[in-house]
Amino acid sequence: MSPIVQGLITIIVGVGGCVGYFFLSNLVLDKVIFPPRGDDAGRNINRANMVRPWLFLFPALFALGLYLVYPVIGSFVRSLYNRSGDEFIGFGNYTTMFAEEGFQTAFFNNFLWVIFVPAASTFLGLLVAQLTDRLSWGNIAKSLIFMPMAISFVGASLIWKFVYANDPDVGIINAIRFALGASEPLDVLQLSFWNNFFLMVILVWIQTGFAMVILSAALRGIPEETVEAAIIDGANPFQVFFKIKVPQIMGTIVVVWTTITILVLKVFDIVYAMTGGNFDTEILPSYMMDYMFRDDGRATAVAFVIMIIVLPVMIWNIQNARKEMR
Repeated sequence: MSPIVQGLITIIVGVGGCVGYFFLSNLVLDKVIFPPRGDDAGRNINRANMVRPWLFLFPALFALGLYLVYPVIGSFVRSLYNRSGDEFIGFGNYTTMFAEEGFQTAFFNNFLWVIFVPAASTFLGLLVAQLTDRLSWGNIAKSLIFMPMAISFVGASLIWKFVYANDPDVGIINAIRFALGASEPLDVLQLSFWNNFFLMVILVWIQTGFAMVILSAALRGIPEETVEAAIIDGANPFQVFFKIKVPQIMGTIVVVWTTITILVLKVFDIVYAMTGGNFDTEILPSYMMDYMFRDDGRATAVAFVIMIIVLPVMIWNIQNARKEMR
């Protein structure tokens, strides 16, 4: 069957199913369960109106339960079994995992990513947003800085592999080192500890454009009266920026920061494409990938740990976004 025909059938069935569900559910609610007849007519109408919103919410709640809640519960239950899934071992996978050096390294590296990438991306995005607003060609500069957002993580990793290449004829870093007098090439991806930061630079390069766009819009929303009043009172440009503008967009900064943090906790592609988790660059998602096809119980345990780490950040992000909307 043609993909176009399949798409049309899906749309017709989906839209028709929704219309049919809402029509029949309201019909049953008003005519069968709470009929507006007799002495209880008014009470039945009120009861039907109380139930009706849940009829509209039920499809969404059912989909969330099926595709979100059920997999979470299923993953947690699976993490309590051995690698073959036929023996209940309780929290054995968790205790073994936390005691393993590879997990500790991955957890520490993830901590470094969470500290460095959101801070660097947000700071650079804020700095670029402020500076480009003062340029006549600022929109062109913003487009160039935002462009990495259109590149996949794997594609960006391949680009930066050329930057980090230990061949001075290809790698920019080694070309600069040789120009300064170095005699031996250096593979920066094999430098223990520091290689993590070279990988983080890739994500900072990608996410700076995202932070710039959001923060630029926030900066433009600052009332001009406050800035003009500060200038009249004798504030210099640095004081205007850090003491007048930044406090007024702090809510937006926090939302950008936490959004990038959530993304960082789910990053896998960059590490896998650049080092495959070797040279002490393992992070939790890549550590989970190592066990995915040979120990399902351990892999689901790692996935559950990642979810627990992401959850508080996500809740905090939602709360701050709601505050911004008030």
